[in-house]
Amino acid sequence: MLKRLPALLLFTALLWSCGGKQEADIIVHNATVYTVDDNFSVATAFAIKDGKFIGVGSDSEILEGFESAEILNMEGAPVYPGLIDAHAHFYRYGLGLKNANLVGTRSFDEILELLQAHRKNYPDEEWVLGGGWDQNDWENKEFPTKEKLDEVFPDVPVLITRIDGHAALTNSAAMGQSEIFSKTKEVDGGKIYFDKNGEPTGLLVDNAIQMIARYIPEQTEADRIDALIRAQENCFAVGLTGIVDAGLDVNTINLIDSLNTSGELQMRLYVMVTPSEESLEYFTQKGKIKTDYLNVRSFKVYGDGALGSRGASLLSPYTDDPHNSGFLLQSPEFYDELAKKIYDLGFQMNTHAIGDSTNRTMLDIYAKYLSEGNDLRWKIEHAQVVSLPDVNKFGKYNIVPSVQPTHATSDMYWAGERLGEPRIKTAYTFKDLLDQNGYVALGSDFPVENINPMYTFHAAVARQDAENWPEGGWQPENKLSREEALKGMTIWAAYSNFEEAEKGSIEVGKMADFIFTEKDMMKAPENELRNLKVTATYLNGKRVY
Repeated sequence: MLKRLPALLLFTALLWSCGGKQEADIIVHNATVYTVDDNFSVATAFAIKDGKFIGVGSDSEILEGFESAEILNMEGAPVYPGLIDAHAHFYRYGLGLKNANLVGTRSFDEILELLQAHRKNYPDEEWVLGGGWDQNDWENKEFPTKEKLDEVFPDVPVLITRIDGHAALTNSAAMGQSEIFSKTKEVDGGKIYFDKNGEPTGLLVDNAIQMIARYIPEQTEADRIDALIRAQENCFAVGLTGIVDAGLDVNTINLIDSLNTSGELQMRLYVMVTPSEESLEYFTQKGKIKTDYLNVRSFKVYGDGALGSRGASLLSPYTDDPHNSGFLLQSPEFYDELAKKIYDLGFQMNTHAIGDSTNRTMLDIYAKYLSEGNDLRWKIEHAQVVSLPDVNKFGKYNIVPSVQPTHATSDMYWAGERLGEPRIKTAYTFKDLLDQNGYVALGSDFPVENINPMYTFHAAVARQDAENWPEGGWQPENKLSREEALKGMTIWAAYSNFEEAEKGSIEVGKMADFIFTEKDMMKAPENELRNLKVTATYLNGKRVY
Protein backbone atom coordinates (compact mmCIF):
# COMPACT_ATOMS: atom_id res chain seq x y z
CA MET A 1 0.00 0.00 0.00
CA LEU A 2 2.73 2.47 0.97
CA LYS A 3 4.67 2.02 -2.27
CA ARG A 4 1.54 3.00 -4.19
CA LEU A 5 1.08 6.13 -2.08
CA PRO A 6 1.43 8.73 -4.86
CA ALA A 7 -1.39 7.03 -6.76
CA LEU A 8 -3.58 7.33 -3.68
CA LEU A 9 -3.25 11.09 -3.51
CA LEU A 10 -6.33 11.58 -5.64
CA PHE A 11 -8.86 14.22 -4.77
CA THR A 12 -12.29 12.65 -4.34
CA ALA A 13 -15.33 14.88 -4.78
CA LEU A 14 -17.96 14.59 -2.10
CA LEU A 15 -21.26 13.55 -3.60
CA TRP A 16 -23.32 15.23 -0.95
CA SER A 17 -23.16 18.05 1.56
CA CYS A 18 -24.14 17.55 5.16
CA GLY A 19 -25.77 20.48 6.91
CA GLY A 20 -23.87 22.06 9.80
CA LYS A 21 -20.45 20.93 8.69
CA GLN A 22 -17.60 23.41 8.47
CA GLU A 23 -16.25 23.99 4.98
CA ALA A 24 -12.61 22.96 4.41
CA ASP A 25 -10.31 23.20 1.40
CA ILE A 26 -8.90 19.74 1.98
CA ILE A 27 -9.44 16.84 4.39
CA VAL A 28 -6.85 14.13 5.14
CA HIS A 29 -8.11 11.00 6.93
CA ASN A 30 -7.32 7.35 7.61
CA ALA A 31 -3.72 8.38 8.28
CA THR A 32 -1.16 8.02 11.06
CA VAL A 33 -0.70 11.69 11.93
CA TYR A 34 2.24 12.50 14.20
CA THR A 35 1.06 15.90 15.37
CA VAL A 36 4.17 16.68 17.48
CA ASP A 37 1.95 18.64 19.87
CA ASP A 38 2.77 18.96 23.58
CA ASN A 39 1.64 15.38 24.21
CA PHE A 40 3.16 14.00 20.99
CA SER A 41 -0.37 12.89 20.09
CA VAL A 42 -1.10 10.65 17.13
CA ALA A 43 -4.28 11.61 15.24
CA THR A 44 -5.83 10.03 12.15
CA ALA A 45 -7.30 13.03 10.33
CA PHE A 46 -7.17 16.79 9.85
CA ALA A 47 -8.89 19.53 7.89
CA ILE A 48 -7.38 22.62 6.26
CA LYS A 49 -8.83 25.98 5.27
CA ASP A 50 -6.96 28.97 3.81
CA GLY A 51 -3.59 27.33 4.39
CA LYS A 52 -4.15 26.62 8.11
CA PHE A 53 -5.16 23.54 10.07
CA ILE A 54 -8.76 24.04 11.25
CA GLY A 55 -9.37 20.60 12.73
CA VAL A 56 -7.16 17.74 13.97
CA GLY A 57 -8.48 14.53 15.48
CA SER A 58 -10.03 11.16 14.70
CA ASP A 59 -11.59 10.19 11.39
CA SER A 60 -15.08 10.47 12.83
CA GLU A 61 -14.43 13.90 14.36
CA ILE A 62 -13.06 15.34 11.14
CA LEU A 63 -15.38 13.65 8.63
CA GLU A 64 -18.47 14.43 10.71
CA GLY A 65 -17.39 18.00 11.50
CA PHE A 66 -16.01 19.14 8.15
CA GLU A 67 -16.78 18.84 4.46
CA SER A 68 -14.59 19.41 1.43
CA ALA A 69 -14.46 18.82 -2.29
CA GLU A 70 -11.01 17.36 -1.78
CA ILE A 71 -10.41 14.39 0.49
CA LEU A 72 -7.29 12.23 0.83
CA ASN A 73 -7.69 8.70 2.15
CA MET A 74 -4.19 7.80 3.29
CA GLU A 75 -4.93 4.13 4.06
CA GLY A 76 -2.94 4.39 7.29
CA ALA A 77 0.15 6.07 5.83
CA PRO A 78 2.32 8.26 8.12
CA VAL A 79 2.05 12.06 8.09
CA TYR A 80 4.36 14.52 9.87
CA PRO A 81 4.74 18.28 10.19
CA GLY A 82 6.91 19.80 7.47
CA LEU A 83 10.54 19.34 8.45
CA ILE A 84 12.72 22.31 9.42
CA ASP A 85 16.49 22.37 8.99
CA ALA A 86 17.72 24.47 11.91
CA HIS A 87 21.10 25.28 10.38
CA ALA A 88 21.89 25.26 6.67
CA HIS A 89 23.14 27.43 3.83
CA PHE A 90 20.18 27.48 1.48
CA TYR A 91 21.39 30.20 -0.87
CA ARG A 92 24.98 28.95 -0.91
CA TYR A 93 23.72 25.47 -1.68
CA GLY A 94 21.75 26.82 -4.64
CA LEU A 95 24.75 28.71 -5.98
CA GLY A 96 26.90 25.61 -5.61
CA LEU A 97 24.63 23.50 -7.80
CA LYS A 98 26.42 24.81 -10.88
CA ASN A 99 29.93 24.34 -9.40
CA ALA A 100 31.98 21.15 -9.51
CA ASN A 101 30.69 18.70 -6.91
CA LEU A 102 33.71 17.18 -5.15
CA VAL A 103 31.82 15.43 -2.35
CA GLY A 104 32.90 11.83 -1.84
CA THR A 105 36.09 12.06 -3.87
CA ARG A 106 38.68 9.46 -2.86
CA SER A 107 41.84 11.18 -4.10
CA PHE A 108 43.15 14.47 -5.42
CA ASP A 109 43.58 12.91 -8.86
CA GLU A 110 39.85 12.23 -8.92
CA ILE A 111 39.27 15.90 -8.11
CA LEU A 112 41.39 16.94 -11.08
CA GLU A 113 39.36 14.70 -13.38
CA LEU A 114 36.10 16.20 -12.12
CA LEU A 115 37.40 19.74 -12.50
CA GLN A 116 38.47 19.06 -16.08
CA ALA A 117 35.06 17.59 -16.93
CA HIS A 118 33.39 20.57 -15.30
CA ARG A 119 35.51 22.97 -17.34
CA LYS A 120 34.38 21.28 -20.56
CA ASN A 121 30.76 21.78 -19.54
CA TYR A 122 31.30 25.44 -18.62
CA PRO A 123 34.09 26.64 -20.94
CA ASP A 124 33.08 30.30 -20.77
CA GLU A 125 33.21 30.67 -17.00
CA GLU A 126 36.02 32.96 -15.86
CA TRP A 127 36.82 30.80 -12.83
CA VAL A 128 36.69 27.08 -12.06
CA LEU A 129 34.88 26.67 -8.74
CA GLY A 130 34.06 23.56 -6.76
CA GLY A 131 33.58 22.26 -3.26
CA GLY A 132 33.10 19.28 -1.01
CA TRP A 133 36.51 17.62 -0.87
CA ASP A 134 37.71 16.07 2.38
CA GLN A 135 41.30 14.87 2.61
CA ASN A 136 40.30 12.63 5.52
CA ASP A 137 38.55 10.41 2.95
CA TRP A 138 41.75 9.91 0.94
CA GLU A 139 44.49 7.32 1.35
CA ASN A 140 46.92 10.23 1.64
CA LYS A 141 45.28 12.38 4.29
CA GLU A 142 47.68 15.30 3.92
CA PHE A 143 46.26 18.60 2.73
CA PRO A 144 46.70 19.05 -1.04
CA THR A 145 48.90 21.71 -2.63
CA LYS A 146 48.64 23.75 -5.83
CA GLU A 147 51.20 22.05 -8.10
CA LYS A 148 48.84 19.71 -9.94
CA LEU A 149 46.20 22.42 -10.18
CA ASP A 150 48.79 24.66 -11.83
CA GLU A 151 49.65 21.95 -14.36
CA VAL A 152 46.03 21.35 -15.38
CA PHE A 153 44.88 24.98 -15.12
CA PRO A 154 47.91 27.20 -15.78
CA ASP A 155 45.87 30.20 -16.88
CA VAL A 156 42.37 29.77 -15.39
CA PRO A 157 41.90 30.72 -11.72
CA VAL A 158 40.62 27.88 -9.54
CA LEU A 159 39.20 27.84 -6.02
CA ILE A 160 37.91 24.63 -4.48
CA THR A 161 36.61 24.60 -0.91
CA ARG A 162 36.84 21.82 1.63
CA ILE A 163 33.61 20.15 2.75
CA ASP A 164 33.37 22.35 5.87
CA GLY A 165 33.86 25.59 3.94
CA HIS A 166 36.68 26.58 6.31
CA ALA A 167 39.60 25.59 4.09
CA ALA A 168 40.20 25.95 0.36
CA LEU A 169 42.80 25.19 -2.27
CA THR A 170 43.62 27.64 -5.02
CA ASN A 171 46.09 27.83 -7.89
CA SER A 172 48.74 30.32 -8.97
CA ALA A 173 46.47 31.91 -11.57
CA ALA A 174 44.03 32.86 -8.82
CA MET A 175 46.71 33.94 -6.35
CA GLY A 176 48.23 36.13 -9.04
CA GLN A 177 45.08 38.26 -8.93
CA SER A 178 45.44 38.76 -5.18
CA GLU A 179 48.05 40.07 -2.81
CA ILE A 180 49.01 36.63 -1.45
CA PHE A 181 52.40 36.47 -3.19
CA SER A 182 53.37 39.77 -1.57
CA LYS A 183 51.37 39.31 1.65
CA THR A 184 52.81 38.83 5.09
CA LYS A 185 52.48 35.27 6.36
CA GLU A 186 50.12 36.30 9.14
CA VAL A 187 46.36 36.69 8.60
CA ASP A 188 44.04 37.62 11.45
CA GLY A 189 41.59 34.78 11.98
CA GLY A 190 43.05 32.72 9.15
CA LYS A 191 46.11 30.96 7.81
CA ILE A 192 48.08 30.83 4.57
CA TYR A 193 50.16 27.66 4.21
CA PHE A 194 53.71 28.04 2.89
CA ASP A 195 56.23 25.45 1.73
CA LYS A 196 59.82 25.12 2.93
CA ASN A 197 60.90 27.73 0.40
CA GLY A 198 58.42 30.26 1.71
CA GLU A 199 56.10 29.96 -1.28
CA PRO A 200 52.31 29.71 -0.72
CA THR A 201 51.08 26.14 -1.24
CA GLY A 202 47.62 27.29 -2.30
CA LEU A 203 46.00 26.05 0.91
CA LEU A 204 44.03 28.72 2.77
CA VAL A 205 42.09 28.47 6.04
CA ASP A 206 39.18 30.63 7.23
CA ASN A 207 39.72 34.39 6.81
CA ALA A 208 42.58 33.82 4.37
CA ILE A 209 40.09 32.39 1.83
CA GLN A 210 38.60 35.84 1.36
CA MET A 211 41.89 37.06 -0.03
CA ILE A 212 41.05 35.00 -3.12
CA ALA A 213 37.25 34.81 -3.00
CA ARG A 214 36.88 38.59 -3.28
CA TYR A 215 38.14 38.38 -6.88
CA ILE A 216 35.54 35.87 -8.06
CA PRO A 217 33.11 37.62 -10.44
CA GLU A 218 29.77 38.45 -8.89
CA GLN A 219 26.72 36.39 -9.81
CA THR A 220 24.14 37.97 -12.08
CA GLU A 221 20.68 38.52 -10.65
CA ALA A 222 19.36 35.78 -12.96
CA ASP A 223 21.94 33.37 -11.53
CA ARG A 224 20.99 34.33 -7.98
CA ILE A 225 17.28 33.82 -8.61
CA ASP A 226 17.94 30.49 -10.32
CA ALA A 227 20.01 29.37 -7.34
CA LEU A 228 17.20 30.12 -4.89
CA ILE A 229 14.51 28.42 -7.00
CA ARG A 230 16.60 25.29 -7.61
CA ALA A 231 17.43 25.06 -3.91
CA GLN A 232 13.73 25.31 -3.07
CA GLU A 233 12.80 22.52 -5.46
CA ASN A 234 15.41 20.19 -3.98
CA CYS A 235 14.38 21.01 -0.42
CA PHE A 236 10.69 20.35 -1.06
CA ALA A 237 11.66 17.01 -2.63
CA VAL A 238 13.18 15.79 0.64
CA GLY A 239 10.40 17.08 2.92
CA LEU A 240 11.89 20.39 4.03
CA THR A 241 9.38 23.23 4.35
CA GLY A 242 11.52 25.47 6.55
CA ILE A 243 15.21 26.35 6.49
CA VAL A 244 17.45 28.44 8.71
CA ASP A 245 19.92 30.11 6.34
CA ALA A 246 23.00 30.80 8.42
CA GLY A 247 24.42 34.06 7.13
CA LEU A 248 23.13 36.28 4.31
CA ASP A 249 23.80 39.86 3.28
CA VAL A 250 21.18 42.59 2.95
CA ASN A 251 20.98 42.40 -0.86
CA THR A 252 20.24 38.67 -0.82
CA ILE A 253 17.64 39.09 1.91
CA ASN A 254 15.89 41.78 -0.12
CA LEU A 255 16.00 39.56 -3.22
CA ILE A 256 14.36 36.75 -1.25
CA ASP A 257 11.69 39.12 0.01
CA SER A 258 10.90 40.25 -3.53
CA LEU A 259 10.65 36.65 -4.75
CA ASN A 260 8.29 35.90 -1.85
CA THR A 261 6.12 38.82 -2.94
CA SER A 262 6.02 37.59 -6.55
CA GLY A 263 5.23 34.05 -5.42
CA GLU A 264 8.31 32.54 -7.06
CA LEU A 265 9.88 31.56 -3.74
CA GLN A 266 7.77 29.90 -1.03
CA MET A 267 10.33 28.16 1.14
CA ARG A 268 9.94 29.41 4.69
CA LEU A 269 13.29 30.95 5.57
CA TYR A 270 14.59 32.05 8.95
CA VAL A 271 17.59 34.13 7.95
CA MET A 272 20.60 34.96 10.05
CA VAL A 273 22.21 38.18 8.86
CA THR A 274 25.94 38.49 8.27
CA PRO A 275 26.96 41.20 10.77
CA SER A 276 28.72 43.68 8.52
CA GLU A 277 28.68 47.39 9.31
CA GLU A 278 26.19 47.81 6.47
CA SER A 279 23.78 45.17 7.75
CA LEU A 280 23.96 46.35 11.37
CA GLU A 281 23.12 49.87 10.26
CA TYR A 282 20.39 48.63 7.89
CA PHE A 283 18.56 46.61 10.54
CA THR A 284 19.06 49.31 13.15
CA GLN A 285 16.91 51.47 10.89
CA LYS A 286 14.54 48.81 9.54
CA GLY A 287 14.04 46.53 12.51
CA LYS A 288 12.98 42.90 12.21
CA ILE A 289 11.34 41.41 9.11
CA LYS A 290 8.48 38.96 9.58
CA THR A 291 6.21 37.51 6.90
CA ASP A 292 4.77 34.03 6.39
CA TYR A 293 7.87 33.14 4.36
CA LEU A 294 10.70 35.28 5.72
CA ASN A 295 11.79 35.90 9.29
CA VAL A 296 14.83 38.09 9.94
CA ARG A 297 15.68 38.79 13.58
CA SER A 298 19.14 37.29 14.13
CA PHE A 299 22.80 37.65 13.24
CA LYS A 300 25.22 34.84 12.36
CA VAL A 301 28.63 35.20 13.97
CA TYR A 302 31.67 33.03 13.25
CA GLY A 303 33.71 32.23 16.33
CA ASP A 304 36.27 29.84 14.87
CA GLY A 305 36.89 27.44 12.01
CA ALA A 306 36.40 23.69 11.71
CA LEU A 307 37.88 20.64 13.38
CA GLY A 308 38.72 18.95 10.08
CA SER A 309 40.95 21.81 8.96
CA ARG A 310 42.31 22.32 12.51
CA GLY A 311 40.88 25.83 12.66
CA ALA A 312 38.62 25.15 15.64
CA SER A 313 39.95 26.90 18.74
CA LEU A 314 40.81 24.42 21.51
CA LEU A 315 41.70 24.88 25.16
CA SER A 316 44.78 22.69 24.64
CA PRO A 317 46.61 21.73 21.44
CA TYR A 318 45.39 19.24 18.87
CA THR A 319 46.49 15.73 19.76
CA ASP A 320 47.70 15.17 16.19
CA ASP A 321 49.27 18.65 15.87
CA PRO A 322 50.76 19.50 19.27
CA HIS A 323 51.96 22.97 18.23
CA ASN A 324 48.49 24.08 17.12
CA SER A 325 45.46 24.98 19.22
CA GLY A 326 43.47 26.60 16.41
CA PHE A 327 42.30 30.19 16.67
CA LEU A 328 39.39 32.54 17.11
CA LEU A 329 38.46 34.42 13.95
CA GLN A 330 38.28 37.69 15.90
CA SER A 331 39.36 38.89 19.32
CA PRO A 332 37.18 38.23 22.40
CA GLU A 333 36.73 42.02 22.66
CA PHE A 334 35.29 42.08 19.14
CA TYR A 335 32.70 39.43 20.05
CA ASP A 336 31.83 41.23 23.28
CA GLU A 337 31.22 44.51 21.46
CA LEU A 338 29.18 42.75 18.78
CA ALA A 339 27.09 40.95 21.40
CA LYS A 340 26.20 44.30 22.96
CA LYS A 341 25.16 45.74 19.60
CA ILE A 342 22.97 42.72 18.84
CA TYR A 343 21.49 42.76 22.35
CA ASP A 344 20.69 46.47 22.09
CA LEU A 345 19.01 45.83 18.72
CA GLY A 346 16.80 43.15 20.25
CA PHE A 347 18.06 40.58 17.77
CA GLN A 348 19.16 37.02 18.40
CA MET A 349 22.89 36.23 18.39
CA ASN A 350 23.82 32.89 16.82
CA THR A 351 27.49 31.97 16.96
CA HIS A 352 29.41 29.26 15.14
CA ALA A 353 31.46 27.62 17.89
CA ILE A 354 33.32 24.35 17.26
CA GLY A 355 36.24 24.13 19.68
CA ASP A 356 35.94 23.99 23.46
CA SER A 357 37.85 27.26 23.81
CA THR A 358 35.46 29.03 21.44
CA ASN A 359 32.42 27.59 23.18
CA ARG A 360 33.73 28.77 26.56
CA THR A 361 34.53 32.24 25.23
CA MET A 362 31.14 32.69 23.60
CA LEU A 363 29.12 31.17 26.45
CA ASP A 364 30.80 33.55 28.88
CA ILE A 365 30.14 36.54 26.62
CA TYR A 366 26.50 35.44 26.27
CA ALA A 367 26.25 35.19 30.06
CA LYS A 368 27.28 38.82 30.33
CA TYR A 369 24.14 39.90 28.44
CA LEU A 370 21.62 37.14 29.16
CA SER A 371 19.94 36.98 32.54
CA GLU A 372 18.96 33.63 33.98
CA GLY A 373 15.51 32.63 32.76
CA ASN A 374 15.64 34.96 29.74
CA ASP A 375 13.64 34.23 26.58
CA LEU A 376 16.04 35.72 24.01
CA ARG A 377 16.98 32.26 22.66
CA TRP A 378 20.52 33.10 21.64
CA LYS A 379 22.09 30.09 19.96
CA ILE A 380 25.41 28.34 19.84
CA GLU A 381 25.66 26.86 16.37
CA HIS A 382 27.34 23.43 16.28
CA ALA A 383 28.45 23.37 19.96
CA GLN A 384 30.75 20.62 18.78
CA VAL A 385 33.31 20.34 21.58
CA VAL A 386 32.11 21.66 24.94
CA SER A 387 34.21 21.22 28.06
CA LEU A 388 32.27 19.63 30.93
CA PRO A 389 32.42 22.74 33.18
CA ASP A 390 30.72 24.74 30.41
CA VAL A 391 27.77 22.47 29.58
CA ASN A 392 25.50 23.81 32.32
CA LYS A 393 25.81 27.35 30.95
CA PHE A 394 23.36 26.36 28.21
CA GLY A 395 20.74 25.62 30.84
CA LYS A 396 21.58 28.49 33.17
CA TYR A 397 21.15 31.13 30.45
CA ASN A 398 18.59 29.37 28.24
CA ILE A 399 21.06 29.17 25.36
CA VAL A 400 19.86 27.05 22.44
CA PRO A 401 22.20 24.28 21.27
CA SER A 402 21.80 24.12 17.48
CA VAL A 403 23.58 20.94 16.39
CA GLN A 404 24.03 18.76 13.33
CA PRO A 405 23.88 14.99 13.95
CA THR A 406 25.55 14.11 10.64
CA HIS A 407 28.65 16.06 11.70
CA ALA A 408 29.17 13.40 14.36
CA THR A 409 28.86 10.51 11.92
CA SER A 410 31.01 12.24 9.30
CA ASP A 411 33.76 13.13 11.77
CA MET A 412 33.78 10.01 13.96
CA TYR A 413 36.48 8.28 11.89
CA TRP A 414 39.14 10.92 12.65
CA ALA A 415 37.80 13.24 15.39
CA GLY A 416 39.49 11.12 18.05
CA GLU A 417 42.87 11.70 16.38
CA ARG A 418 42.31 15.45 16.55
CA LEU A 419 41.01 15.54 20.12
CA GLY A 420 42.38 12.48 21.90
CA GLU A 421 41.02 10.93 25.07
CA PRO A 422 39.21 12.06 27.18
CA ARG A 423 38.39 15.20 25.18
CA ILE A 424 36.57 13.24 22.45
CA LYS A 425 33.98 12.32 25.08
CA THR A 426 33.04 16.00 25.35
CA ALA A 427 32.40 16.24 21.60
CA TYR A 428 29.07 15.83 19.75
CA THR A 429 27.26 15.38 23.08
CA PHE A 430 23.77 16.04 21.76
CA LYS A 431 21.90 14.24 24.54
CA ASP A 432 23.85 16.05 27.25
CA LEU A 433 23.05 19.37 25.57
CA LEU A 434 19.37 18.46 25.16
CA ASP A 435 19.14 17.69 28.85
CA GLN A 436 20.14 21.25 29.75
CA ASN A 437 16.91 22.94 28.61
CA GLY A 438 14.83 19.99 27.42
CA TYR A 439 15.20 20.84 23.75
CA VAL A 440 17.76 20.93 20.95
CA ALA A 441 17.48 22.30 17.40
CA LEU A 442 18.65 19.89 14.70
CA GLY A 443 20.04 20.81 11.31
CA SER A 444 22.39 19.53 8.64
CA ASP A 445 24.64 22.48 7.71
CA PHE A 446 24.07 21.59 4.06
CA PRO A 447 25.90 21.76 1.68
CA VAL A 448 28.57 20.79 4.22
CA GLU A 449 26.44 17.66 4.76
CA ASN A 450 23.75 16.14 2.57
CA ILE A 451 20.51 18.07 2.14
CA ASN A 452 18.37 15.02 3.04
CA PRO A 453 16.87 15.40 6.55
CA MET A 454 16.52 11.62 6.83
CA TYR A 455 20.31 11.52 7.18
CA THR A 456 19.93 13.89 10.14
CA PHE A 457 17.22 11.72 11.70
CA HIS A 458 19.20 8.50 11.25
CA ALA A 459 22.43 10.01 12.60
CA ALA A 460 20.60 11.40 15.64
CA VAL A 461 18.94 8.14 16.67
CA ALA A 462 21.50 5.56 15.49
CA ARG A 463 24.82 7.50 15.57
CA GLN A 464 25.84 5.43 12.53
CA ASP A 465 26.99 6.09 8.98
CA ALA A 466 25.46 5.00 5.66
CA GLU A 467 26.77 1.48 6.21
CA ASN A 468 25.19 1.35 9.68
CA TRP A 469 28.62 1.43 11.29
CA PRO A 470 29.63 1.16 14.06
CA GLU A 471 27.43 -1.50 15.56
CA GLY A 472 25.45 0.01 18.40
CA GLY A 473 26.38 3.56 17.35
CA TRP A 474 29.32 5.87 18.02
CA GLN A 475 29.31 7.24 21.58
CA PRO A 476 25.78 5.82 21.92
CA GLU A 477 25.19 7.57 25.25
CA ASN A 478 24.41 10.64 23.16
CA LYS A 479 21.81 9.06 20.92
CA LEU A 480 18.46 10.84 20.76
CA SER A 481 15.15 9.02 20.87
CA ARG A 482 13.02 9.11 17.73
CA GLU A 483 10.58 11.43 19.44
CA GLU A 484 13.40 13.78 20.45
CA ALA A 485 14.88 13.72 16.94
CA LEU A 486 11.55 14.48 15.27
CA LYS A 487 10.91 17.31 17.71
CA GLY A 488 14.39 18.67 17.01
CA MET A 489 13.52 18.80 13.31
CA THR A 490 10.06 20.34 13.82
CA ILE A 491 8.71 22.02 16.96
CA TRP A 492 12.06 22.59 18.71
CA ALA A 493 13.58 24.02 15.53
CA ALA A 494 10.53 26.30 15.27
CA TYR A 495 10.95 27.30 18.92
CA SER A 496 14.58 28.22 18.35
CA ASN A 497 13.30 30.66 15.69
CA PHE A 498 10.45 32.12 17.81
CA GLU A 499 7.99 30.37 15.46
CA GLU A 500 6.50 27.64 17.64
CA ALA A 501 3.06 29.30 17.58
CA GLU A 502 2.78 29.05 13.81
CA LYS A 503 4.70 25.98 12.62
CA GLY A 504 6.48 22.84 13.76
CA SER A 505 3.40 20.77 14.61
CA ILE A 506 0.04 19.75 13.18
CA GLU A 507 -2.32 21.78 15.37
CA VAL A 508 -5.34 23.99 14.83
CA GLY A 509 -4.35 27.49 13.77
CA LYS A 510 -0.90 26.59 12.49
CA MET A 511 0.35 26.71 8.93
CA ALA A 512 -0.68 23.58 7.04
CA ASP A 513 2.82 22.33 6.17
CA PHE A 514 3.14 18.55 6.25
CA ILE A 515 4.77 15.58 4.54
CA PHE A 516 3.98 11.96 3.72
CA THR A 517 6.67 9.28 3.89
CA GLU A 518 6.97 5.87 2.32
CA LYS A 519 7.63 4.17 5.66
CA ASP A 520 7.04 5.27 9.25
CA MET A 521 10.03 7.18 10.68
CA MET A 522 8.92 6.25 14.17
CA LYS A 523 8.74 2.51 13.50
CA ALA A 524 10.99 1.58 10.56
CA PRO A 525 14.17 -0.37 11.41
CA GLU A 526 17.15 1.89 12.11
CA ASN A 527 19.04 0.57 9.11
CA GLU A 528 16.26 1.81 6.81
CA LEU A 529 15.91 5.33 8.21
CA ARG A 530 18.64 6.98 6.17
CA ASN A 531 17.04 5.96 2.88
CA LEU A 532 13.43 6.58 3.89
CA LYS A 533 11.61 8.38 1.08
CA VAL A 534 9.34 11.40 1.25
CA THR A 535 6.44 10.81 -1.12
CA ALA A 536 4.72 14.21 -0.92
CA THR A 537 5.31 17.65 0.59
CA TYR A 538 2.54 20.16 1.27
CA LEU A 539 2.87 23.86 2.03
CA ASN A 540 -0.18 25.88 3.09
CA GLY A 541 -2.24 22.77 2.37
CA LYS A 542 -1.09 22.67 -1.27
CA ARG A 543 1.15 20.03 -2.76
CA VAL A 544 4.58 21.40 -3.72
CA TYR A 545 6.25 18.02 -4.28
